[in-house]
Amino acid sequence: MDRQDKVEKSIDGVLLTPLQSIDVENGNVLHAIKADSSGYCGFGEAYFSIVEFNAIKAWKRHRKMTLNLIVPVGGIKFVVYDDRKDSLTCHSFQEILLSRDDNYSRLTVPPLLWVGFQGLTKGDNMLLNVSDIAHNPEEVDRKSLTEINYNWS
Repeated sequence: MDRQDKVEKSIDGVLLTPLQSIDVENGNVLHAIKADSSGYCGFGEAYFSIVEFNAIKAWKRHRKMTLNLIVPVGGIKFVVYDDRKDSLTCHSFQEILLSRDDNYSRLTVPPLLWVGFQGLTKGDNMLLNVSDIAHNPEEVDRKSLTEINYNWS
């Protein structure tokens, strides 16, 4: 259906915010989000999701929810696809690799963008999503892995 001919550095509306990891005795403190953070649109729920090594979870699009994705354990590759007809980045993909050690950041994805992700490290890869609304299956669209033409390798 869609072509991977345009890979953009940044899709319109997607934010990548570097986060602090503070070294303290007996274990680090990892920041996630504050009420005055860019990308914070309110609180609906927070949940963790485990992604196994090389497993791919794709594709999902929220019609109302803003995602704030953080990876405190392991490493995860996120792919965002824009098929919004009036967007400057329509038909573009954005790849973001997040991990606590290499790119500890918060990925903010506004509504109406397709998102998929893949576990990059052996063992557990964990993401935290702090969303602005509680999960509602009525506002989610899904596609199978093959319905959006993207090469995950």
